Amino acid sequence: MSAVLQTATPPCHDESQVAPNARLQEDRRRGRGAALNRSGRFEPLSRESFDDGWDSLEDLPPLKTQVQEEQARTIITRNESPDLSFDRSINPYRGCEHGCVYCFARPSHAFMGLSPGLDFETRLFAKPNAAQLLERELSKPGYTPRVIAIGTNTDPYQPLERGYKLMRDILEALENCGHPVAIVTKSALVTRDIDILARMAERNLVKVALSVTTLDKKLCRAMEPRASAPHKRLGAIKALSEAGIPTSVMMAPIIPALTDSEIEALLEAAAEHGAQEAAFILLRLPLEVSELFRDWLLRERPDRYRHVMSLIRSMRGGKDYDAKWGERMRGRGPYADQIAKRFSLAAKRFGLNLRRKKLNTEDFVQPQKGGVQLSLF
Repeated sequence: MSAVLQTATPPCHDESQVAPNARLQEDRRRGRGAALNRSGRFEPLSRESFDDGWDSLEDLPPLKTQVQEEQARTIITRNESPDLSFDRSINPYRGCEHGCVYCFARPSHAFMGLSPGLDFETRLFAKPNAAQLLERELSKPGYTPRVIAIGTNTDPYQPLERGYKLMRDILEALENCGHPVAIVTKSALVTRDIDILARMAERNLVKVALSVTTLDKKLCRAMEPRASAPHKRLGAIKALSEAGIPTSVMMAPIIPALTDSEIEALLEAAAEHGAQEAAFILLRLPLEVSELFRDWLLRERPDRYRHVMSLIRSMRGGKDYDAKWGERMRGRGPYADQIAKRFSLAAKRFGLNLRRKKLNTEDFVQPQKGGVQLSLF
């Protein structure tokens, strides 16, 4: 029989502490990014499955994606972060089936009492009332329109979206009231909504960024197992651009000694496919993401482990991560400066970022049927 070990083990901080027995068997986690599924940091006990000698773990089925519908009470999330270009965003889903092992949103699953590891990519939440909530919040007296960002936490076009179509409903609601939106995704599924996006683009209400981390298909499959392949994302950039939709490429994240060598080639490919703007984010490893990423490196690129982590720490003040405003996205130090300079020069060489698209907020008309109770007087 199998058993569950309950401990109060602290999080791991170096390669010697990434315990192989904490990993789920490969056949159970096939097609997933993480290999660990430690309990969330708010839970009183840490649970790890282990085989007590009867080899019964071999009989466990592969992990399947589970979806729970959540009747959210609000849909627009506000932030006051000084290093972000937006102050509001929408996340129609919690968790993300793309399974990107480096995803900085993973720790948010701990607030649901779940693991930022495999739970984050297998136990998902959908908000079917997202569009109705959006109309209600946009119709509130005193609402001032500013660009809404979608895709800043989990991907709005992850595989779930094929069935739920929450993004399509959200875009229709935004189009109807003339509200601007900026979308970031790693999925070619965004091209499904070209009809709406093209109409919004004619009114200067939308821009779309495709996040492309690497052009290496093998590395992409290992690191982002259920996201669209690199050539599919480049194809999406081309399709969107040809439809008149302002399109950019996000190299997010750049991983030192693993993907930073691709900066020039990736920007050249994006420009050739019609991207007009480009941006990047340096790898971020907050909280549980650090252990998950280090475990992935040991499994997939053990020969690169020490070099990658050494460079990361050189740009994060000797730590795996530093959340300091203004530095968390770009890092600091000579290597971080070199990455930023290379990216800027390559973008200029390939004609990217010549003009920054500013979306229109002047045509916004508040929805009239947003569900807000009217005054009696």
